[in-house]
Amino acid sequence: MSAQPANASADEAVERLYTAHWPSLVRLGALLLRDTAQAEDVVQDAFVAMHRRWSSVRDQDKALAYLRRSVVNGCRSALRKATVAQRNRPDPVRDVDSAEASVLAGERRDRVLAALDALPHRQREVLVLRHWLDLSEADIAATLRISRGSVKSHSSRGLARLRTTLERDA
Repeated sequence: MSAQPANASADEAVERLYTAHWPSLVRLGALLLRDTAQAEDVVQDAFVAMHRRWSSVRDQDKALAYLRRSVVNGCRSALRKATVAQRNRPDPVRDVDSAEASVLAGERRDRVLAALDALPHRQREVLVLRHWLDLSEADIAATLRISRGSVKSHSSRGLARLRTTLERDA
């Protein structure tokens, strides 16, 4: 491309560059950022900076190289900011139960634990291993040195007894 005439205003020169190179610069930014809207902002900032410094840029070849460099640097900066923001993002606020819900949950837990304490020793062991530690029947059988059939029967009887106790106390 040829050099700009000495009397060309910054507005006219930047407008010509904008018309000719906007799409390719946005594509460049979008490929680097994976975000077209953010790439458009970076390219726009590059053109604004070019307009401000037009007196130091004399020909379009250097102007296009300046714009490309500005877009790449702007993308790097945007990626750094995003990384810092991601690293410093606060943890999401946990939903907190109301005071009443917390008290009711505590009471429900206490009732379940009391009912569990009332179970025969082997039923309690099987239910704790199954439902609190999430062990399989085979793992429970190996841990307690009983058959899988015994695990099934202790589990079934223990759950039935728990259900009866909790329904009666409710």
